[in-house]
Amino acid sequence: MDGIVTEVAVGVKRGSDELLSGSVLSSPNSNMSSMVVTANGNDSKKFKGEDKMDGAPSRVLHIRKLPGEVTETEVIALGLPFGKVTNILMLKGKNQAFLELATEEAAITMVNYYSAVTPHLRNQPIYIQYSNHKELKTDNTLNQRAQAVLQAVTAVQTANTPLSGTTVSESAVTPAQSPVLRIIIDNMYYPVTLDVLHQIFSKFGAVLKIITFTKNNQFQALLQYGDPVNAQQAKLALDGQNIYNACCTLRIDFSKLVNLNVKYNNDKSRDYTRPDLPSGDGQPALDPAIAAAFAKETSLLVDRVKMKKKEGQMLFSVPGALSPLAIPNAAAAAAAAAAGRVGMPGVSAGGNTVLLVSNLNEEMVTPQSLFTLFGVYGDVQRVKILYNKKDSALIQMADGNQSQLAMNHLNGQKMYGKIIRVTLSKHQTVQLPREGLDDQGLTKDFGNSPLHRFKKPGSKNFQNIFPPSATLHLSNIPPSVAEEDLRTLFANTGGTVKAFKFFQDHKMALLQMATVEEAIQALIDLHNYNLGENHHLRVSFSKSTI
Repeated sequence: MDGIVTEVAVGVKRGSDELLSGSVLSSPNSNMSSMVVTANGNDSKKFKGEDKMDGAPSRVLHIRKLPGEVTETEVIALGLPFGKVTNILMLKGKNQAFLELATEEAAITMVNYYSAVTPHLRNQPIYIQYSNHKELKTDNTLNQRAQAVLQAVTAVQTANTPLSGTTVSESAVTPAQSPVLRIIIDNMYYPVTLDVLHQIFSKFGAVLKIITFTKNNQFQALLQYGDPVNAQQAKLALDGQNIYNACCTLRIDFSKLVNLNVKYNNDKSRDYTRPDLPSGDGQPALDPAIAAAFAKETSLLVDRVKMKKKEGQMLFSVPGALSPLAIPNAAAAAAAAAAGRVGMPGVSAGGNTVLLVSNLNEEMVTPQSLFTLFGVYGDVQRVKILYNKKDSALIQMADGNQSQLAMNHLNGQKMYGKIIRVTLSKHQTVQLPREGLDDQGLTKDFGNSPLHRFKKPGSKNFQNIFPPSATLHLSNIPPSVAEEDLRTLFANTGGTVKAFKFFQDHKMALLQMATVEEAIQALIDLHNYNLGENHHLRVSFSKSTI
């Protein structure tokens, strides 16, 4: 076929003789719309009615340079991430195919994506361009196998239902051939972010979309490749491997979904084919600087990675960097701290769990206020205000990672009008007073507190840890509480409410105080405040602005 364009020119040039095996292509300007080409693909009849609409979009796509053994299923899967596939025609003798999508918009999205990321089938690059024809009409008697596959896909597309909380266009060929993986993180003692998943799974092919969520108290993700073969390879290589040493184990299976419809690009979900998507009303996407710090500390997020297996754990061999993906706990703790996240209690993360806090306002400070503020960054176990030096206190966190995180975020902040100093203490634990000894309420044990934010592995609270800021994130708001009620409540803490914004469901809101100090005071006073109707207000710092 000497007339076929051979250079990569996705969406710009077209083949001059798109020959169809046993088919009719309907073109608006073609005077040969009833032309049927021989079933075996021989070019005994050229399609004379080509209109040269270079670059004009069409929902019919022309796919070239296909591997000889490629199946209809694999070609259909190329289009499924972008929308419903309504027809297909394979020209096996010419290593070509025509794929028709339900809408022109879906075809444009597909061409735009594959113009930036070269598509591969069976490790061989293929080429996709718009067809000159607006509709693909096939003779089903000569195209039975392709139509059978297409009907099977359509049947599943029609039968499936959306995932709760996310609009998902679902369809499947068979579970083993889905380009979407369902990922569950077991033993999640250290945080795993969307960006970490993207870096790990990108080693096996182009990742199009990721949605993360918490279900049954487990952190889970849906991750969509452009090609089901990449999903198969990633599952074989990564299922059962640990991201960190002896924890954060990947459990991977094929999803019944084959297309994820992502609404927002933030730290919970990402559509890499749609950089124009809004971030939504939720917490913002992970700061690039934080992501870079995470990459540096863990050595996960590096460009050159050689993967191998050793003793049942996944290792990343990187010259001059921490070698294992199964990173030692101390390194994992440092990485989590750098990323502004919190590790789980019960895991030795290295470092002391006890903090010494000094320059406190001794007239105002209480164990409860320290518990509330430091509890933003970890699960506070015990607090002791020193009897002979009441402007200082010892605070015991659940692990060394949490104490490091609290120190990084709170040292130098203003609490009750004074700039506090937070350092690691030489003490290993905070001693409780002897039984019967009255220490004037200066020591309190919070070990069994129901207000710990990070007791549950995979809790969504892990994803929303930010430095102190003037903007507060409010949640668990009952329907009866109005904006004015919350403005008044927060103004009564002694500060000025500068801005307020309800989320769409009115269960959450952003509230901005005049200063960071005022926001710290408001969080101390109003976190767990009883709003009635069995709703206790949840307050945390936000990186958003209103």
